[in-house]
Amino acid sequence: MPEASGRYCSTSFVLMPTQRHRLQQRYRSDAGGVGPANCCPLHARNDRKDDSMATIFASIMDILLRYFPNLTDHQRDLFQQLETEFRSWNERLNLVARPDVENLAERHFLHSLGIAQVVQFAAGTAVLDVGTGGGLPGLPLAILFPEVKFHLVDSIGKKIHAVQEMARTLHLSNVTAEQIRAEQLRPQYDYVVSRAVARLATFHPWIAHRYKSNGPANSGLYYLKGGDLSEEIAESGLKAEVFDLSQYFQEEFFETKKVVFVPAR
Repeated sequence: MPEASGRYCSTSFVLMPTQRHRLQQRYRSDAGGVGPANCCPLHARNDRKDDSMATIFASIMDILLRYFPNLTDHQRDLFQQLETEFRSWNERLNLVARPDVENLAERHFLHSLGIAQVVQFAAGTAVLDVGTGGGLPGLPLAILFPEVKFHLVDSIGKKIHAVQEMARTLHLSNVTAEQIRAEQLRPQYDYVVSRAVARLATFHPWIAHRYKSNGPANSGLYYLKGGDLSEEIAESGLKAEVFDLSQYFQEEFFETKKVVFVPAR
């Protein structure tokens, strides 16, 4: 089981000012930040950039550690690296809407980890992420569950290339990525995850036969959706359980966000 799993109280952890300062100092040291003695204009600009990135990274840790306080040092480093890589690739490929990238930690990383509030993937199991786009929710979940295998698929080749490069840079050996449509896949998995790719009635037939016959009792689809889903679930005819992410996360963004669980059998 990963170090950072389970349900956590929304007020269980916040970064104190001294902790934030240490994180900023650590980033500046790693990034080759300059000290007050080196105060030429170029150094000053670099210093301001380092401070800005350190503040971003401190903000990421604020929000992630609030809900996942058991993250290891290595996992914290990986989330910081993912932030850097995702922003870089987003400038080229628009993996998420440009204005939304400023809320990357909350609206994308933490949202992806909402799945971990309702299910714990056992070590050695396999998870399929369908329509992963820029690697969401698969990459954050892969950091949280390092002993679980994740296969991320999307039909858009340039996005899969970005995911492959991010996984390679972060040395995520538990991640593979492939340009393919879900309905063309042949391997089987213990779990399927996704973020609002299509309505359930459309989406579920693509993955209905992708489960292992001997998978765990909680095997199935964990689907991140938003809004009132009663009509959509009724339309699909599926047996589904809905978890409100507002029960786990206190930010306003999550007031209408949900995880829909559809059992594999």
